[in-house]
Amino acid sequence: MPCDAVLSLVTTVDPGGRDGTRLREARQTDLLSVYRIEKTVFKQPWPYAAFERLLDAPAFLVAEQPTGGPTVDPAAAKHTDGSGVVGYVVGDTTPNHGRDIGHIKDIAVRPDTQGQGLGRRLLRRALHHLAASGASVVKLEVRASNTRAQRLYGSEGFEPVRTEPRYYGDGEAAHVMALELGDWIRTERD
Repeated sequence: MPCDAVLSLVTTVDPGGRDGTRLREARQTDLLSVYRIEKTVFKQPWPYAAFERLLDAPAFLVAEQPTGGPTVDPAAAKHTDGSGVVGYVVGDTTPNHGRDIGHIKDIAVRPDTQGQGLGRRLLRRALHHLAASGASVVKLEVRASNTRAQRLYGSEGFEPVRTEPRYYGDGEAAHVMALELGDWIRTERD
């Protein structure tokens, strides 16, 4: 896919999935919902301040259901404008001698909306944003026990690079996975 096509995908508003859930860049008013999802999904959640610091990251995106969308926990789902944030992804880039590295730092979907393809949509959109930001390779870390996420990443072309023992605060190892972004763009899966 040519670079212009990547930029078009990044600047075009995501029309939404079958359920009307759309993806967009995160805003300050999303952070409480993002933080609530983080605390629900992860054993060792990021602090709220971490999301504040990354708000301007090139691939900090949220999945948002339209007003009146299905919800189990309205307190965790309600966005200040009345819509529901049901997932997010945080990705940034680091300059690296002409071969910038993208990093998917965090991705989560609210438990009652998991299994509907939102994680994959968020990941793909973030990869497009990272490509438009100049990344040529993207890495991420995933818990050794999180085989569901490993399957998702593998199906998008991420490959295991190494294992970091005791990476997480509870002593669990992380698998570092990487993706050549140019290859992914050329062979993007449907």
